[in-house]
Amino acid sequence: MKTLIRPAVSLFVVMTLVTGVAYPLLVTGMAKIAFPTQAAGSLVVKDGKAIGSLLIGQSFGDPKYFWGRPSATGPMANNASGSSGSNQGPLNPALVDAVKSRVQALKAADPGNNSPVPVDLVTASASGLDPHLSVAGVNYQAARVARVRGIAPEAVRPLIAQHTEGPVLGLLGEPRVNVLALNLALDRLSGR
Repeated sequence: MKTLIRPAVSLFVVMTLVTGVAYPLLVTGMAKIAFPTQAAGSLVVKDGKAIGSLLIGQSFGDPKYFWGRPSATGPMANNASGSSGSNQGPLNPALVDAVKSRVQALKAADPGNNSPVPVDLVTASASGLDPHLSVAGVNYQAARVARVRGIAPEAVRPLIAQHTEGPVLGLLGEPRVNVLALNLALDRLSGR
């Protein structure tokens, strides 16, 4: 029995060190060299302080900003440690009520906008952390943002086009806009 236990324990220790310590350190080091921004979480730094990540949605409630996709994470919106969807089906009264209140909030912020509300502005993504919004969702809000900031809508449209990302590898998904990146560009345009 002793002859079996010692090699098993030795192999366990060696494999733990190789696969649990050495390999992760090697891969992390290579990632930091090859992709330093992505390996650090794609953080957006302003004045030496991290203000967000391009990979995690941010909460914007001020009408002068583009609002991102609603978040179903708890206990607060866009909580990266609590990634989850609402898990509510289309017939769930709670989802119907949430969508209605979100539509009302959008209409109250921009009463003159009679366009149909894009679905991604009123429903949470599966992770609850989606940093992107559809081009339709951004365009729906463009007039409100321009009006509140006191700038011409024609000044906002090029920013939207500049921050529109195409499908992944030109094939997967739809064109989308990173809301944090667009709002930061809008602040730079407005001189903040």
